[in-house]
Amino acid sequence: MNGGSSTLHPDPLRQNPYHPNGADDDDADELDFFDANDPDIMSSDPLHDPSAEPLSFKRKQKSTFLSSPARLFSAFTGASSSEPRRASPPISPERLEHLQTGAKDGAPLDWYVEGPGRRVGYEDLTAIDWIFEYTKERQRLRVLASTATGLFGYAQLFLDASQVWVVLVLTGLAVGALAASIDVATDWLGDIKYGFCSTQDGGAFYLSKTLCCTGYEEMAKCSGWKPWGAALGASSGGGKWFVEYVVYLVLAVLFALSAALLVKSYAIYAKHSGIPEIKTVLGGFIIRRFLGVWTLITKSLGLIMAVASGMWLGKEGPLVHVACCCANLFTKLFPSINSNEARKREVLSAAAASGISVAFGSPIGGVLFSLEQLSYYFPDKTMWQSFVCAMTAAVVLQAIDPYRSGKLVLYQVTYSSSWHGFELVPFMILGILGGVYGGLFIKANMTVAKWKKSTPWLPSPVIQVVLVALLTGLVNYPNDYMRAQCSDLVSNLFSECSKLVDDQFGLCKTGAASAGTIVLLIFASVLGFGLAAITFGLQIPAGIILPSMAIGALSGRAVGIIMEMWQHAYPKSILFSSCEVDIPCITPGTYAIIGAAAALAGVTRMTVSIVVIMFELTGALTYVLPIMVAVMIAKWVGDAFSRRGIYESWIHFNEYPFLDNSEEMQIPDIPASQIMTRIEDLVVLTATGHTIASLTAILEAHPYRGFPVVSDPRDAILLGYISRAELAYNLHTSTQPPRSLPPETEAFFAHQPLADPRTTLDLRPWMDQTPLTLPSRSRLHLAVTYFQKLGLRYVLFSDRGVLQGLLTKKDVWYVLNGAEETRRTSGGGGVGGDGAGGGVAGAGLTREESDGEQEGLLHVRSGIDDDGEPVSPGGEERSIL
Repeated sequence: MNGGSSTLHPDPLRQNPYHPNGADDDDADELDFFDANDPDIMSSDPLHDPSAEPLSFKRKQKSTFLSSPARLFSAFTGASSSEPRRASPPISPERLEHLQTGAKDGAPLDWYVEGPGRRVGYEDLTAIDWIFEYTKERQRLRVLASTATGLFGYAQLFLDASQVWVVLVLTGLAVGALAASIDVATDWLGDIKYGFCSTQDGGAFYLSKTLCCTGYEEMAKCSGWKPWGAALGASSGGGKWFVEYVVYLVLAVLFALSAALLVKSYAIYAKHSGIPEIKTVLGGFIIRRFLGVWTLITKSLGLIMAVASGMWLGKEGPLVHVACCCANLFTKLFPSINSNEARKREVLSAAAASGISVAFGSPIGGVLFSLEQLSYYFPDKTMWQSFVCAMTAAVVLQAIDPYRSGKLVLYQVTYSSSWHGFELVPFMILGILGGVYGGLFIKANMTVAKWKKSTPWLPSPVIQVVLVALLTGLVNYPNDYMRAQCSDLVSNLFSECSKLVDDQFGLCKTGAASAGTIVLLIFASVLGFGLAAITFGLQIPAGIILPSMAIGALSGRAVGIIMEMWQHAYPKSILFSSCEVDIPCITPGTYAIIGAAAALAGVTRMTVSIVVIMFELTGALTYVLPIMVAVMIAKWVGDAFSRRGIYESWIHFNEYPFLDNSEEMQIPDIPASQIMTRIEDLVVLTATGHTIASLTAILEAHPYRGFPVVSDPRDAILLGYISRAELAYNLHTSTQPPRSLPPETEAFFAHQPLADPRTTLDLRPWMDQTPLTLPSRSRLHLAVTYFQKLGLRYVLFSDRGVLQGLLTKKDVWYVLNGAEETRRTSGGGGVGGDGAGGGVAGAGLTREESDGEQEGLLHVRSGIDDDGEPVSPGGEERSIL
């Protein structure tokens, strides 16, 4: 060995300077053999440079770009400054190669490799990975910030940050214009059922009754409006009434039929209100075509027809769907938003506020509605974005002024009188009535929906719409309160008699405060309850907010008239001692608006947003406290019937995998191991021993949405998790040009040092190598919290690295919704969140095999289309939403 050393160091005088005898010492550290006087050894040490500045730990002040001409020039060009700098030490090729490769197995420095893995997008009817989406966004922002230099770099950052605001402003403009168009068209078609505007006095056929009779204080004196009875030549009073009745029925059925055919032919997702689906989408679920262009067009046109038909439905809920469709359309202009599902849902949350803003003329109420009812994830920045979008939509609607009255909505009113202390008792009674209405309505509506679903002999959905529209027309027309559009009815019920110019329903005329009026109001509210219960859920665009307000306003106005009659009968009573002389003590219109708020709270279980919406409708700060009392009591009474509101009930009925992170669920106090699908019931993939053909056969044999990956069957050390979409996509593309690998090609999920990357398939970059795991002894409450707060699709359970089982979002949904709802479809139902190889964990706390886990909501797609071509769910040909 000494001879070898002498060959490497031929200088015989080279000795250890630190040895006392100056002789060689074989036991010394090899650094001791370097000569400290050699200038080449320390030349790369920055501290050895005598010209370097003294070492200091003080923070240096940044020099501005105005401090020198060179920096000023570099600020504009993004180039580096020409100031002299100390040269950095050269990096050896070996060190450079080490920096360009990962610490493990020589893999490239790619955040996908030892992380969540690459993705090809999401399949239809599956949940998104919130953690992956936000990680991807942070990585994008880091790359953008690192490459942005100079003023051009700052401009690039500014443009990137402004994309969201551009989308929101465009959405607000579009929603305001669409809402005004829907208001104008609905108003005209709704009036066409009663007559038309003649050319007399400068009128035109396309004008609604309000615009046709502009300048007349009473509509009855308007000579330009021609009822159908007079236009068709009916002379007698009975003949006119019958002719108008028939025309009303024919047009009402025609409008309803048009709406149903539009939905059936062009966009089935345009039916209902859309709010249950929006809540599910914002919770992280993928529903393709739900926010598409055809859905937007069909929803808008169908909503006009459905509302004009006079059926007991509203346009407020569907306007939220319209707003989200507009936002989704504008996000396609910016790939950085459109390609990130988490960011897209933030934009949709903000856009939903604009829908309520134009529906009620309540921008702040819209923001609170989105926060309280819709959004799954609502950070502070989303609240500010929601406010901007809602404000923009309200400003556009105000500028267009569709009613030519200066009001954003038809039933916007103001009150000049205040309320008295004794009125809190009837206000509380209205709160109780609203809660009872909400609880009974949800039960009745769900009973009708379940009956229709379980009855095979019912006619087609279009025929059902026609039958309900015919029944509604037959019932509505003879009753003066039900004959009018819901918005006109609510507007008159809310009005204060001292400010009402045209008493369309005779509520303010002399003698109107009578028992007959009370009976008619209550009778109309009962009939409206029944008609709304069978209408909400039909295959047409239909909301439940306005019908609920109308039903509550009818009952509230009846209670107000009762109080008014009582006060007139006993004006000297001590109960009414606070009433002033010659000033109306009771205002029945205030009872109507409090009854409407209570009914809306009872059916939707919202609180704060309803109070703010009603405040913005009335502008009366003095009535905030009575509204709050009624809403609070209505929610308490409604919760006594069921914890679910109408939208949550429909989510549960449709079996959408929505886990509300704010809902107080009853979670069984058991270990998660009793619920999870255990490893012996799972289809797992081993790290090695696969070919493209064998993996393809596994996909064909097992329609699961993903597979855990373990080291080997004996040890079962968890290595990661790969989704079906990524696996199917890679297996198919690897056999196509340019790679064109044969089916017997080796495929693996772990590092193979001798594998040739040109002739093998490495699936590690597509595998989630850092899945969230829990010990199998963890409580179910902890696992459910993971799903609720983090928006997970699955959780793997392992003990000391050994895979024990798996729990999916759908498993948790099954458990939290009870065994009877879970198995009511006999294994064919359930919503396909992200079933991963194995039997479903039933709500009865037993593990069993079931097609529900395999099939999901409709079916599971393999990532390959019917023509055998690979389909990337994130591609342009199939948008995520």
